[in-house]
Amino acid sequence: MGRALFLSLLWVAMLSASRVVQALPYDYSSSSECLPEPLEPHYGGGIIRNSDFSAGLQGWSAFGYGVVEEGASASGNRYAVARNRTRPYQSVSQKVYLQNDTHYTLSAWLQVSNGSADITAVVKTNGQFIHAGGVEARSGCWSILKGGLTAPAAGPAELYFESNATVEVWVDNVSLQPFSQEEWAAHHHAAIKSARKKTVRLRTRDSAGKPVPGAQVRIEHVRSGFPLGSAMSSEILHNPAYQQWFTSRFTVTTFENEMKWYSTERVQGREDYSVPDAMLRFARSHGIAVRGHNIFWDQPRQQPGWVQSLSAPQLRQATARRIKSVMSRYAGQVIAWDVVNENLHFNFFEGKFGWDASAAFYRRAHQMDGGALMSMNEFNTLEQPGDSNAVPGKYLGKLFQIKKFPGNTNDGRMAIGLEGHFSTPNIPYIRAALDTMSRAGVPIWLTEIDVVPGPNQAANLEKILREVYAHPAVHGIILWTAWHQRGCYVMCLTDNNFRNLPTGDVVDKLIREWQTRSHAGVADADGYYEAELFHGDYKVTVSHPVANATVVQSLTVGRETTDADNEYTIHV
Repeated sequence: MGRALFLSLLWVAMLSASRVVQALPYDYSSSSECLPEPLEPHYGGGIIRNSDFSAGLQGWSAFGYGVVEEGASASGNRYAVARNRTRPYQSVSQKVYLQNDTHYTLSAWLQVSNGSADITAVVKTNGQFIHAGGVEARSGCWSILKGGLTAPAAGPAELYFESNATVEVWVDNVSLQPFSQEEWAAHHHAAIKSARKKTVRLRTRDSAGKPVPGAQVRIEHVRSGFPLGSAMSSEILHNPAYQQWFTSRFTVTTFENEMKWYSTERVQGREDYSVPDAMLRFARSHGIAVRGHNIFWDQPRQQPGWVQSLSAPQLRQATARRIKSVMSRYAGQVIAWDVVNENLHFNFFEGKFGWDASAAFYRRAHQMDGGALMSMNEFNTLEQPGDSNAVPGKYLGKLFQIKKFPGNTNDGRMAIGLEGHFSTPNIPYIRAALDTMSRAGVPIWLTEIDVVPGPNQAANLEKILREVYAHPAVHGIILWTAWHQRGCYVMCLTDNNFRNLPTGDVVDKLIREWQTRSHAGVADADGYYEAELFHGDYKVTVSHPVANATVVQSLTVGRETTDADNEYTIHV
């Protein structure tokens, strides 16, 4: 009986291991372009039947008492057409069966008959209508909607597409691919190994240049290479406990409010930078990089009080003074600027100066500080698939508009800032949205991550951080967790005595997990020692096995390190 149980457990272990090894690779591909013909469906359509409509409308039906017909392009490509639409939900649909606690990645190619229209993919299941992604579709070309969802329970479901516009909706090459939690974690592991680690070879040589077999090698972590940080409040300036807690963990920060226009010029013409000056000195003295947040905010209610009464010419003068003042003061001292905050949801300056107001601000910002990244900073691009104002395609459209504006030639210094104010995160959608955002070819930062309070706050935070850290396109993460004695904006990491809350424990656990704490071993017969290291700075100590000689050397392993740069010679 014991042997039978052992063999049974062994079989289960082998089966589990094989599942991890043989996990279906995740397809990170997406598109930011509107194409003449749609690309092939991801994963051959996954669980979607007749995903490319090569068998006409077989497997598909009309949703919401609409009319669905087959369409075909001049090249013979077949697709579905939802016609005579009078309700947002009238479209083409397919019934599927979802597995419990399973991630699904969704993609579809969409077009409309006239103009452009916002389209949302919706999955009706278990009494819920789950928004799984969105895109602005156009006439005359195909746009990809890439998204996803996690099934809340096993059971039947129906996928359909929703739009407030009454235009025809054309659908083609739909895919819905399931991944188990184990497969999803395997994707994380593979992505981290590729994007966050390097295998380095240390070559030990003596003074004559000969190999030193048996040399004792020790590699110790000094500083992480991946920027992980938190927002900072001015209270840190006078609180040693806050200072110690913060500086022992983070390598990058954003000032929560202190650099904003309404903080530095509360009264017109009377600027006061004393607080952000002191915060910048503190951060730099501890080797903590700073993001400049923000030069302008497109939200009308977030302007300095005196700005609201200015005429357009007066406002133009005031904005010119503002950008010159803050950027000349801090140019070369910050790694990035949020030039115009939240200009997808709001348009205060566009309403005053015209549609190109943001683009003109970015042009001036490039001129003032050419070495810093210039970011758009926006919410709901990752958080809410149903927010049509901020879907990935809309964000990229605004970004490309700014980049194409006359004088904005410094393309390499643009960046994407995604705030990340989450309630319940849609993990597959986060990954899919990042896939599409990555098509811009610029650094992506998560700039303001927090999670609403609740029993699952810490667990949801961990899921979010694991997902964004593992995505190859993400270059840095900042948590929106500036400490205040009265309480944080939404989420704190500690109590008022700087004892970790569950959210703080999550952050500390991941900081430890994403580091190579120490590595020790012996060089081989040819004097080589090989180690896989997270990106970061290291202290390498090499001791000769015979001679009384020890050498200590610094080593930096970074994102930009090529395979050719992964071999280092140490003379001992």
